[in-house]
Amino acid sequence: MDRRNFSSACLALPASLALLAMQQAHALSLSDLSSADASSGVKAALEKGATVAVGLLGRPDGFLGNPKVRIPLPGYLEEGSKVLRMMGQGGRIDELVTAMNRAAEQAVPAAKDLLVNAVRTMSVTDAKGILSGGDNSVTQFFAGRTRAPLTERFLPIVSAATVKVKLADKYNQLAGKAAGFGLVKKEDANLQGYVTGKSLDGLYLMIGEEERKIRQDPVGSGSAILQKVFGAIR
Repeated sequence: MDRRNFSSACLALPASLALLAMQQAHALSLSDLSSADASSGVKAALEKGATVAVGLLGRPDGFLGNPKVRIPLPGYLEEGSKVLRMMGQGGRIDELVTAMNRAAEQAVPAAKDLLVNAVRTMSVTDAKGILSGGDNSVTQFFAGRTRAPLTERFLPIVSAATVKVKLADKYNQLAGKAAGFGLVKKEDANLQGYVTGKSLDGLYLMIGEEERKIRQDPVGSGSAILQKVFGAIR
């Protein structure tokens, strides 16, 4: 190598080292993250997701106006409602469906503190399981930690919101009979229980969607820890 080529190679060396350093930085993987970072990142993401989801659903038309979580009549009764609509009973059916969704919207705000507490008390193992888990890992975590206590909390709110609806008792009568023939799930045979279950399903679904948004665009979250953690698994 002559002097000119040697000098050029020396000048290029710092640039090559810088490029290598950048590549290594971008190659950060889940295994490179500390347990503390992984846990902090997941907690930040889930707490943000839970807060956003509660805000989106716990307001007028949060359920009724969102086709992803809107609560319909279950199975057989939904099919049967088509006949009632043909008989001029569409207004009463709409009243019932609206009441169901309004009940869910009223119940959801009561979930926030339990959801946030579940996130803040999660273990490092929980956090890494969510990071490396599939699309339903967030739903499974929240359902496992909060479904039972939230069911107890939601049920009286839903009951109070639906008790004045004229078709509520009729729903329970029809659904009870339909459940006996296997046309409606037993857990859906009671209006208040059905709405409570669907409210929780919708809530967990929306939390999962918010968490996926962070996975897909960690930079857009505006949080350094979220960028570090979720950037590492993209």
